[in-house]
Amino acid sequence: MFWSLVSSEIIKLRKTKIWLLLFISPFLASAIALAANPPIEPGVNAWTMTLLIMTPMHTLLFLPLLIGVFTSFICRFEHKNGGWKQLLSLPVKRRHVYLSKFFLVMLLIALNQLVFTSGWLLVGVIKGYSDSIPFLIIWKSIVGGWIATLPLTALLLLISMAWSSFAAPLALNVVLTLPNIMVANSETYAPYYPWVQPFLTMIPKDDGPWGGFFISFESIIYAILGGFLLFFISGFVYIEKKAV
Repeated sequence: MFWSLVSSEIIKLRKTKIWLLLFISPFLASAIALAANPPIEPGVNAWTMTLLIMTPMHTLLFLPLLIGVFTSFICRFEHKNGGWKQLLSLPVKRRHVYLSKFFLVMLLIALNQLVFTSGWLLVGVIKGYSDSIPFLIIWKSIVGGWIATLPLTALLLLISMAWSSFAAPLALNVVLTLPNIMVANSETYAPYYPWVQPFLTMIPKDDGPWGGFFISFESIIYAILGGFLLFFISGFVYIEKKAV
């Protein structure tokens, strides 16, 4: 039943042009990297420097906004013409409805990360980098960035399910995304702010705890793991109790 619901969600999205949004952030970030000619100090890998240039635009602005669009869009059909009542009246498990929507949003984010990676590699090929590709760094950055979107996806999906307005969750997400640049530079608030976690996780820097992702222990425990469990369980409980 779960995979049938996922297929149903994919069919609904195929009727739209939402998949085109997957290319906006990688394209703009790649264009900026192609235009930039920063001085590269001895010992600094050119591929890593390009990742440093591309990551801020992608993670501080476009990725959080993109998640908001995906979560709002995936609930849009249910908010129209009594769609929730029809869907939840069917012989389907409510938790499967919730999980299928969450799964598809995370899949779209994963595709966006892969397109971003492709743009990064293309920039390096066009510029003719002779340095070796730092596969471990790009793995930590791309996979870590995807994992860091888990709490934000769960939160925005919960809001999108609860609010019937398509625009209201998007507006709220924009308002909370705009402070990212300031929050990212704050040692006090950055480890706990869900909207800035993809940036903190994707930007290459010294190894994090256990030689793991590029992020602090506080961000891993509180903002990512704790935030994800809180928002995911809240969404799970909400749909189980949602009236039809």
